[in-house]
Amino acid sequence: MKFSFWPAPMQDFGTVLDLCQYAEASGWDGIWYADHFMPNAEDTSTPWPECWTTLSALAVAVPRIRIGSLVAGNTYRHPAVLAKMAATIDHLCQGRLVLGLGAGWQENEHKQYGIPFYTVAERLARLDEACAVIKSLFTEKKSNFDGRFYQLENASLEPKPLQDPLPLLIGGGGEKVTLKIAARWADEWNVWGTPDTLRHKIGVLEGHCADLGRDPGTIHKSAQALLFMSEDREWLEKRRQTPMQMATMIGTPAELRETVAAYADAGVDELIIPDFTLGQGDAKKAAMDTFIHEVAGRPRASH
Repeated sequence: MKFSFWPAPMQDFGTVLDLCQYAEASGWDGIWYADHFMPNAEDTSTPWPECWTTLSALAVAVPRIRIGSLVAGNTYRHPAVLAKMAATIDHLCQGRLVLGLGAGWQENEHKQYGIPFYTVAERLARLDEACAVIKSLFTEKKSNFDGRFYQLENASLEPKPLQDPLPLLIGGGGEKVTLKIAARWADEWNVWGTPDTLRHKIGVLEGHCADLGRDPGTIHKSAQALLFMSEDREWLEKRRQTPMQMATMIGTPAELRETVAAYADAGVDELIIPDFTLGQGDAKKAAMDTFIHEVAGRPRASH
């Protein structure tokens, strides 16, 4: 299983860069960055750097491990423009980019920036067409597409990505539409969830793959959950008793090894750890070390 790191997007670039370089040096496999313009909150004054310009800097400054968007909002950019951006960054990072893409869901940033929000069904229909546009531009010398939402006319995209294919990740767990889009187009798929959630969702994904005649083993499957890790059992029990909107992993390092094994048993290929709950500064790096070495079992670098 791969293990990747997700720095919170409201941190300044110097902090993000330091954490990402530390993740690379200490044995993590990848870095993911969220594509939002502001917090999903009433107060949107928190500083919030943009995803793709940040990824372009990380592409050069973090030279070895994978980087990707988790996930780009399809409504924010024409898919042909996004494809050009992704292909360019794939060259900057020498073939390590994953283009994570989703339908878009955060209403306040659409409203503030005057970006049409559409209905859920309309956003998903646009996502399906966007995948076709991106895949065509990445692979064809000239692309023509006459869709309901997007049109290409003898369109070129040069240079092509270094990777063949540049992985397209679809994010989301909607079982009727999103997972069908993933089955049709995705090289990778991602969702928040516990091992039980992932086991169920992967079963649904496999069903859509069967309908399309696709081997589900060709789709790299990743998941994430908030990490609460400690040797303090009283503190852990309080976390377990606190209702949370997002999936969680709660336990001692020894208990979390069992959790990681459960994700692997469910069919997860990559586990992504957000830094949102890991503290600040040296405490965050200590938590990163404990997880990657004591839970994930990666060897410590020799000096």
